[in-house]
Amino acid sequence: MPAVDHLRPVPVPDASSAGFWQAAADHRLVVQRCTNCGWLSYPPDVICSRCLTTRPLFEWQPVSGRGTLRSWTVVHTAFLPGFTPYVPYVVAAAELVEQGGLRLFARLVDAPEAMLTYGAAVETVFEDVADGVAIPVFRLLES
Repeated sequence: MPAVDHLRPVPVPDASSAGFWQAAADHRLVVQRCTNCGWLSYPPDVICSRCLTTRPLFEWQPVSGRGTLRSWTVVHTAFLPGFTPYVPYVVAAAELVEQGGLRLFARLVDAPEAMLTYGAAVETVFEDVADGVAIPVFRLLES
C-alpha cells in the first residue's frame, strides 16, 4: 500500500468536525462529549442525542480507541481510483470501550476476512494519507 496516495480523497473538515481531524493529524482519537449530560457521541453533531438539549456545548474528549468488532463488510470494488490498491478491504464498525453504543466506522487493516469474528478486540491506529492528514483505522488485537 502506498504511504501517501494523491489519488485518494482526504477529509474536508467543517466547523463541527475540525477538532476531530486536528486530533487525528496528531494520531489522537477524540469524540464529542456533551457538557450538559456527559454523553459521548460520534460522529460530531449539533444536538446531544441523549439529553436532546437545544443548547449543547460539546468538548473534544480523548478516548482509547480500543473496542469490540460489531459488524463489517468487505469492499470488492473501488468506486474511486485512490482506493484501487486496497481492494478488497474491510470496513468495520467497532463499539468503543468508553461507552456502550459508541461506535466508530473505519477500515480494518492487516486482518484477512477469515480472521474476523463478532466481538473481536480492535484498536484504533492512524494512517497518514496526505501531508498533515491522518485517518483512524482499526487493527485486530491479539487474543
